[in-house]
Amino acid sequence: MAPEDETHFWRVTRHGDLDCFTATFRKHIFPPHTHETYVVGVTLDGIHSYMHKGVRVRCEAGNICFINPDEVHDGAPDSYGYSYRMTYPSPDFLTSLLREATGRSVGAPKFSQPGVRDPELAQMFCDAHRALEGNKEPLFADEKLLAFYLTAIERYGGGLPSIIAAGRESDAVARTKDYLIAHMAEATDFQELARHVGLSAWHLIRVFRKATGLTPHAWLVDRRVHQARDLLRAGESPSHIAVQCGFADQAHLTRSFKARLGVTPGQYKALLN
Repeated sequence: MAPEDETHFWRVTRHGDLDCFTATFRKHIFPPHTHETYVVGVTLDGIHSYMHKGVRVRCEAGNICFINPDEVHDGAPDSYGYSYRMTYPSPDFLTSLLREATGRSVGAPKFSQPGVRDPELAQMFCDAHRALEGNKEPLFADEKLLAFYLTAIERYGGGLPSIIAAGRESDAVARTKDYLIAHMAEATDFQELARHVGLSAWHLIRVFRKATGLTPHAWLVDRRVHQARDLLRAGESPSHIAVQCGFADQAHLTRSFKARLGVTPGQYKALLN
């Protein structure tokens, strides 16, 4: 590695030991190689250039890279270099995700294009990747990650088989709400929540959103904001209630509070006087 090159690697065990990687490469060149996993990620800056099946792919900023297991590719900076965020999901993980989402046993997906331009999907990936890296909101990270992979498979990985219609799991929705409220101040991840409720993670998202109009994470943030508002009314200081309500820090509380109520916690408290 040259001094200009920077890398950061971490692993998310709850997603089948998912390897995650973020890097900036100005000089480093990868020789032709393969992975036993998929290579899925987004170029953030510059151009990520790689040979794939005899074709030079120039994955520009905002583009998504899709490389299937065992497909030979290299990697090199184009012009001044590039930065990217990358994941390496195993075939078993994506196959399991498809089975949970559709209720059917299907094979591993195969992505048809090594690089695509899809701004909505790229933003979804980056949101999930940053949240996984920060490890402060696992419920949010899991929702975004599962949604990204399934949408990517639907659009570029051969499509999704027909999804089996969900039944009326009103009890599961109620138990989800009870669990989230009881663990409001904790960093709950989706696998833990889904195990408690007795549904697969993706099935739970669909059922919960159908019943409430929100994903479990969005519903939880709403409850946290409501609790923060109640504590402000009771005379608590904004600086003291962020952790009590399950926010990562005061800035996180302020962003969520203002997004939903139009004022910051400090402004809201001043209105009460």
